[in-house]
Amino acid sequence: MELKELLIKNRSYRRFEQAVRIPEQELRELVGLTRLCASGRNAQPLKYKLITSENACAEIFPHLAWAGYLTDWAGPEEGERPAAYLIQLLDTRIVENCLCDDGLQAQTILLGAVEKGWGGCIIKAFKNEALRKLLQLSEELKIMYVIAMGKPKEEVVIEEMKEGNYKYWRDARGVHYVPKRDIEELIYHENTVC
Repeated sequence: MELKELLIKNRSYRRFEQAVRIPEQELRELVGLTRLCASGRNAQPLKYKLITSENACAEIFPHLAWAGYLTDWAGPEEGERPAAYLIQLLDTRIVENCLCDDGLQAQTILLGAVEKGWGGCIIKAFKNEALRKLLQLSEELKIMYVIAMGKPKEEVVIEEMKEGNYKYWRDARGVHYVPKRDIEELIYHENTVC
């Protein structure tokens, strides 16, 4: 698959075929991709906790928030919940600030997941203290993101942004739409010297 096709297929999936489990070995391979990413100061301070069992996934689920713009939706229903989670952790014994490593690695994991037929969603809205306690994390480990993963069970469509409205939305059939800016909006032209 070419990079552009991977990027188009790499959406924030929030509904999954919950019964289709991701083998732990495949999650390990996805985490292994992060070894190849650039890292600020080459510190490589990020670690991952792999959550694969149905029971552990069920314990993590209530600590997460889903799709802030969809105010009438509390998140995926039973049967549509993630089949696995990767908990991205910053080891503050190595560095206090991972700069941009967290985003680079999360995107790399999801691109690798799409290539394998999986999908995911990077979640920053979580109950930090409750999740830390559940995972029994030591003080030096800071939760950066929770990456929810599974076999996607929803259609996500990229559409042109209209009138600056960047909020994603769902239609009556549950199709998820994600507005994207036109490329001309992304290229800065004013006051250009060169």
